[in-house]
Amino acid sequence: MTSSAPPPAPGTPPAPVVVRPRVLSRVCWGVAAGVLVLFAVLAVALGAGPEGDAQFRLADQVAFFGLGVLLALAVLSFTRARVEADEHGIRVRNVVGEKVLPWGVVRSVDLVDGTPWATLDLHDDDTISLLAVQSGDGESTVQAVLGLRALLAASRCPPA
Repeated sequence: MTSSAPPPAPGTPPAPVVVRPRVLSRVCWGVAAGVLVLFAVLAVALGAGPEGDAQFRLADQVAFFGLGVLLALAVLSFTRARVEADEHGIRVRNVVGEKVLPWGVVRSVDLVDGTPWATLDLHDDDTISLLAVQSGDGESTVQAVLGLRALLAASRCPPA
């Protein structure tokens, strides 16, 4: 495998790594748009029925569309995933929550064949999923994992 960037000069820290999922973001935005359109069409269609006891009123239609907005926002929450790392540590933001870790607590950065995303193995035998480093993003995922591993290795070797 070849790297597109030249290796850093000896004594210089590796470049910071910032990763966001590309394919997952596109899929989530498409699904969210589809949900909004579907709920808008259904909200309009609910008011088009014949007069009777089960008639949907404007407030019901607006509430139904509001449910669609909430569902679309829930889908878009998966686009929050982000990993930022530099020589001091790594910040992992997944769907819910964010963790900031110094490199001293990280044992390894792993991307096992067949897994959907990379993980951090910590010294306390805990594992943190890196949802932003999706295996479906191809070569950019490999470069991100290599960059994270270089930062981890640099944190273990103090500068001379």
